Amino acid sequence: MSKFYPLTVAKVKHETRDAIAVTFDVPAELKPQFAYQQGQHLTLRAMIDGEDVRRSYSICSAVQDDTLRVAIKRVGGGLFSSWANEHLKPGATLDVMPPMGHFNVPLDAQSERHYLAFAAGSGITPILSIVKTTLLAEPKSRFTIVYGNRASSSVIFRDELTDLKDTYMDRLKLVYVMSREQQDIELFNGRITEEKCGHFLKHWIDIRDIDVAFICGPEDMMHGVSRALQDAGLAKEKIRIELFAASIPKHEHKPRKVEAGQQHQTEVTVIMDGNAASFTMDKDKESLLDAGLRAGIDMRYSCKGGVCSTCRCKVLDGQVEMDVNYALEDYEVARGFVLSCQSFPITDKVVVDFDIAE
Repeated sequence: MSKFYPLTVAKVKHETRDAIAVTFDVPAELKPQFAYQQGQHLTLRAMIDGEDVRRSYSICSAVQDDTLRVAIKRVGGGLFSSWANEHLKPGATLDVMPPMGHFNVPLDAQSERHYLAFAAGSGITPILSIVKTTLLAEPKSRFTIVYGNRASSSVIFRDELTDLKDTYMDRLKLVYVMSREQQDIELFNGRITEEKCGHFLKHWIDIRDIDVAFICGPEDMMHGVSRALQDAGLAKEKIRIELFAASIPKHEHKPRKVEAGQQHQTEVTVIMDGNAASFTMDKDKESLLDAGLRAGIDMRYSCKGGVCSTCRCKVLDGQVEMDVNYALEDYEVARGFVLSCQSFPITDKVVVDFDIAE
């Protein structure tokens, strides 16, 4: 029911000391399932030391490339990322879920827009897909990228970004901000913070000229940049954010107290791939996802942190409360979409549908 497909690894390239780019061989019969939009991600699954481990990684190739590629950066204590960096080789097989995510905007060949992107570390991976796709799809549009790293040696896709800048000299501006490597221009030294973004907007970027801004990186960096952009006059709806699971703090659910006389259990129905399955769970003690998995239902998930949107579904009946939400836009929540990994039932009956896309 989780729609994983076995894909062969065609190529593994070491981009930095702790980051690899993994290209998959997608057979012709699976091309429709793995057609993607810029900025989307893949959920990968592997058995590591007998454990079913799932992680989501952003696609870093342009839509026009017709090449399915992700970047995997090793993170401290990261089980999947460490295993991938050490053991993935061409010819290996991974279970891969079709592309998901909404970190993009519709493109139009007639548009003449100026896009802005702030990225830090591995946050460049979806940005690279967005930039390459946009510059090809919208010949009159421009892109400005502010990319933060510790030093030159940690810049992922440095050669590819340089080639892009050389190819689109009049349409792409790219600056690096280094926190541990001194550069000649003081504005380009340090970390990307709310204050640093404010300086960029005051001295280098005219916010009045920006149509859409993309932000991807650590949580504090993204919120700081978003505040600075809004303070400068960019409307919130023009700002798109993509957060990685490794960047967020762990959250512990605190159950609500069930009032005397109230029913303590909820009947949950899950609709996925055209099939319906039901189970009963204690009210507000565990997430819909955890309860469903415990009941033997193969529900879709990856990060379990409210970040990747793999477990996105729509509430058709009943009510739930989400603890955290880093993946859904306000309009999606307003339409009834939730993240099952962060949703806790508060009514006696809940029906959720994973098949509804919009």
